[in-house]
Amino acid sequence: MSLETPGVTAVAAAPRRAEERVSRGLWSDAFSRLLRNRPALVGLICITAFIGVAILAPVIAPYGPYEQRTGGRLEAPSAAHLFGTDLLGRDMFSRVLYGAQISLQVGVIAVLMALVMGGLIGALAGGLGGWVDSVLMRVTDVLLAIPGILLAIGIIAWLDRGMLQLMLAIAVTYVPIFARLLRGSILALRESDYVIAAGAVGASRLRLLVRHMLPNALTPLIVQATLILATAIIDIAGLGFLGLGPPDPRTPEWGTMLVDARRFLQTAPHIVFFVGGAIVVSAIGFNLLGDGLRESLDPRLKR
Repeated sequence: MSLETPGVTAVAAAPRRAEERVSRGLWSDAFSRLLRNRPALVGLICITAFIGVAILAPVIAPYGPYEQRTGGRLEAPSAAHLFGTDLLGRDMFSRVLYGAQISLQVGVIAVLMALVMGGLIGALAGGLGGWVDSVLMRVTDVLLAIPGILLAIGIIAWLDRGMLQLMLAIAVTYVPIFARLLRGSILALRESDYVIAAGAVGASRLRLLVRHMLPNALTPLIVQATLILATAIIDIAGLGFLGLGPPDPRTPEWGTMLVDARRFLQTAPHIVFFVGGAIVVSAIGFNLLGDGLRESLDPRLKR
């Protein structure tokens, strides 16, 4: 007969459950909780579909993005043209797919550029402190004082139109956000016990920053990058709508397509509907996924 009581068994099992939880790892634990978050799962499905159609656009698209049919202008959605056609008889379904490719490419590269530049500024400011922190943060404050869309317009007007200029303009507008976020995280970690202990045994300031603080400060940046991707896609379309997108007006970019479609809002509303719907779905997907990542990676919400 077993001598174990229910209370003793529960107490003995608790350390084993804790060890199993630790052995699973932070990221696997966060991913499992992310999959249990229904809004985040919806966002993940939207983003997966968005990335899938962007990558497979040359395979999925039934027509080329520049292919014209002079006898089929402004056709309504049909079996031959799922999203209808535009003024030049180009298939809107194909152009929306290729537009997803451009938005994904520009958005991801712009956010990565902002993440690297902002992360470097925030790491130097938070890790070194002193006059370095003061100078870098004052520059960041100046950038934050300028509305993002106006700053992007000014950069493109200065550098001229082009895909690289568009990526750089969008990236610069988000650099202060990443810089401030990483600096705040590092300043909070500087007073942590393990950082103080590492400094007490002789670790240099650079080692403390790279080895001990940066790895533990990256989680908020990952979440913020996901959320900013949604805003970046809207900014890309907005700049394209203002005529500051790709230099070639034939390029299947969502904002440029909206410029052409606004003249036919009453006679051919399907053009605006499908292009605008693609922008909305992709932005909502990134927002839902970002919120889900924030909840999954927040240590205070762990169970």
